[in-house]
Amino acid sequence: MSLELWLMFCAAYLLTTLAPGPNVLLVLKNSLQYGWKSAMVTILGNLSCQLIVVGLVAVGVGELISRLPAWFMVMKLLGGGYLIYLGVKSLLSGAKRTPTQLSVSGTPVRPRHLFLQAFMVSASNPKTLIFLSAFLPQFLDITHPHLEQFSAMYLSICAIVTSVHLGYALMVSRLGQSALFSGLEAKMAKITGGLFITMGGGVLLSSRS
Repeated sequence: MSLELWLMFCAAYLLTTLAPGPNVLLVLKNSLQYGWKSAMVTILGNLSCQLIVVGLVAVGVGELISRLPAWFMVMKLLGGGYLIYLGVKSLLSGAKRTPTQLSVSGTPVRPRHLFLQAFMVSASNPKTLIFLSAFLPQFLDITHPHLEQFSAMYLSICAIVTSVHLGYALMVSRLGQSALFSGLEAKMAKITGGLFITMGGGVLLSSRS
């Protein structure tokens, strides 16, 4: 991959990462509820799923899934259903919090739970695999080995996602600690809950095209 292609890829992927999606919402919610350091485990879960997705793209599975409506439907139902489940859970947790609880941040939580949750959210939309199957090959240089280029793109994805998501985590964590934003955790739980449900519905209603 030439330097020009790599820079174009990084710029394009940065734009998609900056846009708020399920993974960003999860980072924001967890950072407020468990402290900004929880974002590292959340990011690791996301990137672990992305590693599998990029690997599947490299061997052409994304294109295959786009041609198999039954598999796409199963992935869509599971992914959309999981996002809706997270949304309902987040709404209920926000409604149950008391004013005393709202001032407490850094609540203990199992890292394994955060990792699996982030992994599942990242895997929830089957269109991600189809999108990356169309997106990543545009930046391949046919004169160089594809494995090396997919590896370079994945490492770039890791750097971009980690930087952006940690930035979001630090920002929202500091806002949550400010007296001006008391009660932000409960409000964020309700907002992210509603958005997760909306995104889950979008996944369920999505088509392969």
